[in-house]
Amino acid sequence: MKHLLIALGEFGVKEIIGGKHNPRILEYFKLMGHNWVTTDETAWCSAFINWVCIKANLPYSGKLDARSFLGIGVETCNPKIGDLSVFWRENPKSWKGHVGIYIRETKYWIYVLGGNQNNQVCIKAYPKSRLLEYRNIVN
Repeated sequence: MKHLLIALGEFGVKEIIGGKHNPRILEYFKLMGHNWVTTDETAWCSAFINWVCIKANLPYSGKLDARSFLGIGVETCNPKIGDLSVFWRENPKSWKGHVGIYIRETKYWIYVLGGNQNNQVCIKAYPKSRLLEYRNIVN
């Protein structure tokens, strides 16, 4: 669960409102080779999960779209804390999505630890109806 501890260590990192940009968020992009990103307003959930995986020596997508994690690890129907949750955004067929680290779920909600959730690293609930897949990356 090294990746979970790494992600928790970033809890509370958030975007800076205005013309300044959080250098920590820019580091997420830089480590995965996207040095061209110079603003913390660029969608960064995937950059955060890639950064966490790189730091934990786990497989990562290297891409900025959240759905790229659908090809990482193995799909699981019985998620455990630390697995990834990949969601659709706007509509199920859109290229847009969100990715976070599975924490727990209730009847209608999936709680994930992730980046760019309310413009910060935090735990947030997403509707189960938006889930595309759970992915085990630790095998």
